[in-house]
Amino acid sequence: MSTPETDGKKAPPFSSFTLAPAPQKSDDCCCEGTCSASAPLVSDAVEGTRYTWKVAGMDCAACARKVENAVRQVSGVNQVQVLFATEKLVVDAGPDLRQQIESAVQNAGYTLRDEQAPEDAAESRFKENLPLITLIIMMAISWGLEQFNHPFGQFAFIATTLVGLYPIARQALRLMKTGSYFAIETLMSVAAIGALFIGATAEAAMVLLLFLIGERLEGWAASRARKGVSALMALKPETATRIRNGQREEVAIATLQPGDTIEVAAGGRLPADGKLVSGFASFDESALTGESIPVERATGEKVPAGATSVDRLVTLEVLSEPGASAIDRILKLIEEAEERRAPIERFIDRFSRIYTPAIMAIALLVALVPPFLFAASWQEWIYKGLTLLLIGCPCALVISTPAAITSGLAAAARRGALIKGGAALEQLGRVTHVAFDKTGTLTVGKPRVTAIHPAAAISESDLLALAAAVEQGSTHPLAQAIVAEAQTRKLSIPAAQSQRALVGSGIEALVNGERVLICAAGKQPADAFAGQIGELENAGQTVVLVLRNETVLGVIALQDTLREDAHAAVSELKTLGVNGVILTGDNPRAAAAIASELGLEFKAGLLPEDKVKAVFALNQQSPLAMVGDGINDAPAMKAATIGIAMGSGTDVALETADAALTHNRLRGLVQMIQLARATHANIRQNIAIALGLKGIFLVTTLLGVTGLWLAVLADTGATVLVTANALRLLKK
Repeated sequence: MSTPETDGKKAPPFSSFTLAPAPQKSDDCCCEGTCSASAPLVSDAVEGTRYTWKVAGMDCAACARKVENAVRQVSGVNQVQVLFATEKLVVDAGPDLRQQIESAVQNAGYTLRDEQAPEDAAESRFKENLPLITLIIMMAISWGLEQFNHPFGQFAFIATTLVGLYPIARQALRLMKTGSYFAIETLMSVAAIGALFIGATAEAAMVLLLFLIGERLEGWAASRARKGVSALMALKPETATRIRNGQREEVAIATLQPGDTIEVAAGGRLPADGKLVSGFASFDESALTGESIPVERATGEKVPAGATSVDRLVTLEVLSEPGASAIDRILKLIEEAEERRAPIERFIDRFSRIYTPAIMAIALLVALVPPFLFAASWQEWIYKGLTLLLIGCPCALVISTPAAITSGLAAAARRGALIKGGAALEQLGRVTHVAFDKTGTLTVGKPRVTAIHPAAAISESDLLALAAAVEQGSTHPLAQAIVAEAQTRKLSIPAAQSQRALVGSGIEALVNGERVLICAAGKQPADAFAGQIGELENAGQTVVLVLRNETVLGVIALQDTLREDAHAAVSELKTLGVNGVILTGDNPRAAAAIASELGLEFKAGLLPEDKVKAVFALNQQSPLAMVGDGINDAPAMKAATIGIAMGSGTDVALETADAALTHNRLRGLVQMIQLARATHANIRQNIAIALGLKGIFLVTTLLGVTGLWLAVLADTGATVLVTANALRLLKK
């Protein structure tokens, strides 16, 4: 059952971003390779009624194109778009065509369900994996019978092939009916049937088994990537505390409207964009801006949804409509960026448009033309035609790319780099430009004490111990950094009493009966330290003052520091011909300090929307990798050629990214690119081996030099060669 969203000409709030019908095609996008980032997007104006569904069964972007092709053939459909990132089908239609649309999608081999309907994940996984499990069991039985009784073994392999071929061939026929004539399912069906024709029963079964394994792995990677969207939505609490007429009530966030007053407890996340009504407060906005230090907000200032109140209960006035908060906008950016990326193009699926029909046509001509036109022997030329079918069987070609990719992915995993699928590995090898988020990527993501400047009347250790006494127990990142530094130096931290946060001023406590205040530089006069404060702030550091009884005792500087291997990683990337740039939500001074130290260009103060724009611009120049660790980086990662997350990053960044560095070492990025390029070269070698051997035996078969058994040897030999070549990557 679908969800009708709009009648008339005005789009609902969620479609403030635009998506467009792809050009009419007779096949899926992967086969043609004609999709581009500049493809038109669907208009905001809704023609008729807008319906939405969830699509089940999509493994890659090509599946989205197949669903679109099927829906476009329904008469009365005005616009259609599949958002692969969120598995959403959006259709604008005049009359109520829900039944026809659901039927068309089902005929194409996919299923639709209502967006709000729960999914039985266990049952769904069982149905998806049943054909693969069945084929594995039957392959094992067939192999066992072959060892003891050849005729029984051959019969078992034939039965295994037919069982494995049934769902694939059925899907190929469905896709043909919806306009996708040479999808990869067609290629696999032709390969298996051709192998059965000349008696290569075990090979036919193995081709189908490898294909089904690859499809399941691809589907798993796609579902893992889509979980990033779910994690993003989890940033918003399900309920909010709304205040009406002095009464507090728990309400669903979907019921919040602009003008409502809400409360958020200390440590709680904002359910909607709001304006601060209560007094001064600190908010952790790192999920949205990448700012490494909590931001201080005064009464009347705006705070985005997803931000966390650091240390106190706050009251806010709701500013955003339901579905239009900062988190919702990031979600839409991810969907839009997914659509603008070049679709995943699988080489074999594209090549099958020429390779499969060409081989079939040549084999048919070889079997028919000589007997018809030249009265040649039917038996001889049918034999040659069947031999050509075996030569044309794309077993080695099918294995050549996944064998290299699997080896490359395994080699990367051994080195702490997780790459989500062959398409990501392929894109990584093309990268010539890297955009880095700063906080948590180039830096460790936690402020550290970098300088202590005491007054003449106090030592550096005593100043730090006094500050740590006041800050003990605080959850503020700067406070924790000061306490951690004192503990690292094994200082004796005195006891403090009457600790309290001062609105807009800092934090104070009584230490040894004297009032000690810690505040940001500029909150209190400190003429004696003016030069040092200016120098430290110009270097991108955060400076705090320590006062005792209104007397400034000294200043403490803190800064988010570079990762140990940042210099080496940037240098090695330049050696590979890969240039870098910093894209950060941090303030320009902090960004300039890090960029200057690493010799990189930078853009600072960027919101998620700004990062996406910058990434699109860089992508136009050369293939770009976006490296980040925060939720705010997720849309930019999707917009880039490939997104790479640091392993210590948020769940959203890790799930949205195409690859992740689990060990948090930036030099792993260099290794990933080197390995991806080696995998590229290996794939080219494998394809050359597979097609080269087939070309040689094609000629020798037509000349009558080689026969059926050599054709079998050529095919199986090529398979062994490409597999052995791919395994070399494990030693890289």
